Amino acid sequence: MSATPALSQDVELRFPVSEFGTPGLIDMPSGDVFEDGTLQLSTAFHSGTQKYNLSFQITPRVFGSFRYAIVDAFDGAGTTRYDRSFDLGYLFAVETELRPSMVIGLRDFGGTGLYGSEYIAATKHFMDDRLAVTGGIGWGRLGSYGGFSNPLGALSDSFKTRSEVQGAGGDTGQLDVDQWFHGDAALFGGLAYQINPRLSFKLEYSSDAYETEVANAGFEHKTPVNAALSYGFDNGADLTVYALHGSEIGFMASLPINPRTPAYASGIEEAPPALMPRQSAAALSWNEGSVQTGNSPLSAALRDQGITLEGITVEGATATVRIANGRYPAEAQALGRTARVLANHLPETVTTFRVESTANGMTTARTTLRRDDLEALEYDLDGSWRSYARAGFEDAPRTEAATIAGTYPKFDWRLSPYLDPALFDPDSPLRADLGLQAEAAFKPMRGLIFSGAIRQPVIGNLDESTRPSNSVLPHVRTDIVEYAKQSDLEIKHLTAEYFFRPGKNLFGRVTAGYLETMYGGLSTELLWKPVNGPLALGAEVNYAKQREFDQLFGFQEYDIVTGHASVYYDFGRGYLGQVDVGRYLAGDYGATFSLDREFDNGFRVGAFFTLTDVSFDDFGEGSFDKGIRFTVPIDWLSGAPVQGGYGTTIRPVQRDGGARLDVRNRLYEVVRASQTNELEDRWGRFWR
Repeated sequence: MSATPALSQDVELRFPVSEFGTPGLIDMPSGDVFEDGTLQLSTAFHSGTQKYNLSFQITPRVFGSFRYAIVDAFDGAGTTRYDRSFDLGYLFAVETELRPSMVIGLRDFGGTGLYGSEYIAATKHFMDDRLAVTGGIGWGRLGSYGGFSNPLGALSDSFKTRSEVQGAGGDTGQLDVDQWFHGDAALFGGLAYQINPRLSFKLEYSSDAYETEVANAGFEHKTPVNAALSYGFDNGADLTVYALHGSEIGFMASLPINPRTPAYASGIEEAPPALMPRQSAAALSWNEGSVQTGNSPLSAALRDQGITLEGITVEGATATVRIANGRYPAEAQALGRTARVLANHLPETVTTFRVESTANGMTTARTTLRRDDLEALEYDLDGSWRSYARAGFEDAPRTEAATIAGTYPKFDWRLSPYLDPALFDPDSPLRADLGLQAEAAFKPMRGLIFSGAIRQPVIGNLDESTRPSNSVLPHVRTDIVEYAKQSDLEIKHLTAEYFFRPGKNLFGRVTAGYLETMYGGLSTELLWKPVNGPLALGAEVNYAKQREFDQLFGFQEYDIVTGHASVYYDFGRGYLGQVDVGRYLAGDYGATFSLDREFDNGFRVGAFFTLTDVSFDDFGEGSFDKGIRFTVPIDWLSGAPVQGGYGTTIRPVQRDGGARLDVRNRLYEVVRASQTNELEDRWGRFWR
């Protein structure tokens, strides 16, 4: 259905999802896309086949999907196939009153080719969008039933033939661009009708002959007609039963997640302090001398907001304060609460507040706010935007606030459960360990952090894998299972970190110790990041030595010097690009390209790929490193103002080529929260 369908007769319209997790009917794709930003989870089952899909509407016109399929008796000899694949679709025509929406797409590109196909699909909506009619043309598997000579052959004879054999792509993972839209083509079509807010019906004519399944798995292809009936729930989820090619009954479930819509849309934090008259009792009790002790009413009021006052200087009508935000995921919210506390506690002669934000002890940026603006805009209907426009932002390479006695040293610790998953082992697609993790950090002075984390697995099966590494490269990642097998109590990291400001717009980091699960050593980094610009440049040099499998204090013989030059760019509207060029852990040279989409609430979805001088054959299964990643903030789930979140990376396969050291606290992510691009995106929380 259309991206913003009209509602009629109180029917809540839904987005039809195919068993491949993409917009579509049953087997066939459609000319639709999801609502912008939608994360779609789905799974489908029919005899001998399971599909697990993760789709994301990357932009209003582009969607991508990752699929993990388990196919029984794949080769006719009882072998089970574990297949990983990606899809990509582009909406090249938006539906109008006369024209259907049209999508061009790739299915299973860069995978093994089991479902390899390309298509152009068009969808038109009728009856106030309750009826969607789809027609299209497909190639590859989607051109295998009722096929005819490729009409693109009129452009070149090369389009008439397709050399690949469906499902025989092995584990190359390569992009067979020269085969896209080649070979016979076939037509497909169907309709989706929403009967009421709960029930919908789909009927399609499929152009997939299921040749591989018929030949090897005993699948019977009796008819090209498929039908499905879906039941919808209030949260947008659907359960579907479908009849496939006259011989199979299948089941599908789908769940859309809108990152823009957290569980608690308005949050459940306590209300911020209201601005009081300048002649308030708190302001009248102001004592400049007592505030330097750290026990003043001002410090206590900020602590109540989850903010630590680390420094303050008052000169004439200007107060400069240095704060550490320990609670709010959005730095703009910390700035807003700090400004109101300052206004309620400082004498009326102080009319300008300069708030220095910090990260890991470094001053990262300075925000200037006028007291008059706070008072004028607190209840203004457009107060968020106006307060941002009137604020001033600048770099803060050196603090201008006198340090409050007793701020350092600091000590923090916590004990929490952890979940460590490992996906797509061909012998067991899902492995995981669950246990307890203890973390502690000691900060004797600004910028210096001694920290560590130990884990004790309680239950899990990460150590049960029996698949040895067959890599011809140094085993810089493919021996990871040995770390699960040969360890019990694990030191996840044990490091000393120093963060500093070498100069204006410059940030530095030095980290030494046990850096991650597999490596210890020394990591150094320098970042150039102007406060008010979208561009950042970084350089990192590391000496890494491989740790013993028991994850305690010993090392193996393998060591290497790695390093990368990095370019970061904030394209606006939540799109973040990154390119890293340099040397990887196996000694290979190349580049990693990343694109992430981050929503204003911190929910983040991204994808990356790495190409190095390692040949596809030497790399092995997958041909090159690639994957998708996402981060779900804790406050998105709980509604409470809590920093941190759960993040994971999904790789079709983890090999040794293109492997990079996993260093904590890389500078770009450390400092960007207080930069203007991020502040602008999340300034809506300034008055929260």
